[in-house]
Amino acid sequence: MKHSKYSAVIVGSGIAGLYAAIKLKKEANLPNGILIITKSKLIESNSKYAQGGMVCVMPENKLDSTILHIEDTVKAGAGLTDSTVAEFISKRSAQVVKELQNLGVDFDRDENNKLKFTKEAAHSVNRILHAGGDATGFCIENALVEYLLSQNDVDVYEETLAVELLTDSNKINRGLIAYNYVKNEYEFVETPATIIATGGIGQLYKYTTNPDITTGDGISLVYRAGGVVKDMEFVQFHPTAFALSDKGTMFLISEAVRGEGAKLVDLSGKQFMQKYDDRLELAPRDIVTRAIYNEMKNTGAKNVFLDATHIVESKFEKRFPTIYATCKEYNINPSKDYIPVSPSAHYFMGGIKTKVNGTTSIKGLYAIGEASCTGLHGANRLASNSILECAVTAYELVNYLKSLNLSSEYKFDANIRNLTDIYDKDEAKNIDINEDEIISEIKSLMWEKVGIVRNEKNLSFAMNRLNEIINNFPFKDKCYDRKSYEIRNMLTVAKLITQFAFERKESRGAHYREDYSQTDDIALSNEKSLCDCLKG
Repeated sequence: MKHSKYSAVIVGSGIAGLYAAIKLKKEANLPNGILIITKSKLIESNSKYAQGGMVCVMPENKLDSTILHIEDTVKAGAGLTDSTVAEFISKRSAQVVKELQNLGVDFDRDENNKLKFTKEAAHSVNRILHAGGDATGFCIENALVEYLLSQNDVDVYEETLAVELLTDSNKINRGLIAYNYVKNEYEFVETPATIIATGGIGQLYKYTTNPDITTGDGISLVYRAGGVVKDMEFVQFHPTAFALSDKGTMFLISEAVRGEGAKLVDLSGKQFMQKYDDRLELAPRDIVTRAIYNEMKNTGAKNVFLDATHIVESKFEKRFPTIYATCKEYNINPSKDYIPVSPSAHYFMGGIKTKVNGTTSIKGLYAIGEASCTGLHGANRLASNSILECAVTAYELVNYLKSLNLSSEYKFDANIRNLTDIYDKDEAKNIDINEDEIISEIKSLMWEKVGIVRNEKNLSFAMNRLNEIINNFPFKDKCYDRKSYEIRNMLTVAKLITQFAFERKESRGAHYREDYSQTDDIALSNEKSLCDCLKG
């Protein structure tokens, strides 16, 4: 097996990973260089599909302040947001936005060349920057990729999976095993700094806005290596995915459309959010999602509608060009026709337990972006805080790594040799299993039993069935191909989500238990974090 050495290895090529790579290359001493490993192509990531925008508290936005942003974040987080983390990230928002602009990101501006700020659910003021109208994630991702490629000094492994983290007997990470699934080749990559930036878990669910790469890989890797995970029960379901999507991943109808005044209506065209929350369409995502879920359940409908007909066509097309084009593909004119929408798995508040600088419970191993859990989002992410968190945690990680010696030599112990031997010597056989069938069952099981509304009976059923699938799955370590590795990771993360959801016997934020429908603040004040009980 090939053996390579790098000063830092980043797994994942979303905004968090790319921004970290660029800053590391510019600011840190990297005698052995830097490597980016991405499961698909460099430009493909969950970040790419983020529409709404990026929160930023800018000095020129006189109506806003760090205090207001913290208050909104904490309130949306339903009691679990770490206010010190929220303050830390909010105070650095303007700084990272300026850096992104210097790297080529063009946020939308008005006719006076001033930055445009929009508003989304649970925000008290307009504070969200956007780019390309409704293509913020793509614009940031594309600018970072272009900048990175212009430097010509960062190695990139595309179509490659990280399949094992190499942790020694002292619980220090020394690198990873990389697997190029096109060439069917493994490589031992040695590094003092492994950075997990693999994104979320949306593909564990039957309906999701996430691309097919989001199978919880990084979270599974860290848990398998003995790392600590946190808040795994908190899956955010976006209330308004385009209900006519037929390409596996549901197209997102950004919350910003509701921020511009669009209303939710039932099949008869009647508004219904007044029955659920005084904030109507701009209530937190978990509330709007459950309202839509309830309307669909009560009527047997497959979707509700978003009424944006008050927005003139030219304005809608300019403000939401991507959404407009998608609607037109299905012969829907948003200025005349209702847009069919339904909930879909969208974002993961849980993940690898980290500090804001990306440090994890394992020395030498770091995590940033959606795969991590800093405590910012609590039980329910405030809209458009995700890209901000990606940028700030990447920024702080680089500041931390700059102070370290990233060229240390190491003699590998028995733990490392045993792990590398598995992938170097043992051959994984093509056992006759139907991978697509297993993936389909996991996705259906999670959607139906561990989805928007949960209860003990369904969670117990899901846990038992997941254990059966795990016991029958023939690959425990080295797998056969990309799909079998993804199944291994999906099963690990699905079981964690289910277990955490079973243990939290209350409803809080995105975690709703119909058998424990109240929020238990007494239990929260005394709770011992589940992450301390559920180490890999």
